[in-house]
Amino acid sequence: MPAVPVSTTRVEMTQIVLPQHTNTHRTAFGGQIAAWLDICGSVSAQRFCRRPVVTASMDQLHFLKGIREGMVIVLRSQVNRAWRTSIEIGVRVDAEHPLTGRIDHCCSAYLTFVALDEEGEPTPVPELDCSDDPEGPRRFEEAGLRRDARLRMREERRKVAERLDAERGGEG
Repeated sequence: MPAVPVSTTRVEMTQIVLPQHTNTHRTAFGGQIAAWLDICGSVSAQRFCRRPVVTASMDQLHFLKGIREGMVIVLRSQVNRAWRTSIEIGVRVDAEHPLTGRIDHCCSAYLTFVALDEEGEPTPVPELDCSDDPEGPRRFEEAGLRRDARLRMREERRKVAERLDAERGGEG
């Protein structure tokens, strides 16, 4: 399987925040933004591995600025790193005021996707070639640190769940 250049995984997606995307404050629902992040990231992941993918995780999502109704949202994603069957995608969300052109960074997130074979089972993915991205080596290294942290957190949650289950006498 040949290595895939970072540039082939880049996605830019644009949305307009309409009334059905907003809460009573006329700002975008966080869940709507998360859904758009997931879609944008999944397109990058599929471009990378040319297979169906499923979302395995989304790292913490902190909103830096509110996104008001009528704003134009620009989501940009690309693959940061790939392991055996999983892929980390970075997604950045900017909001553009349509009348002034002012652009504000609103949030970013890292999503992990798993590639699937024809039976819906995890399947190996290609290597990532970072040579066409000046920021590629930094993103690659930072993705490894985030993965280590995710795996440690997952193991801690598993241990807590087992302890609570044992305390309840095995009842779920």
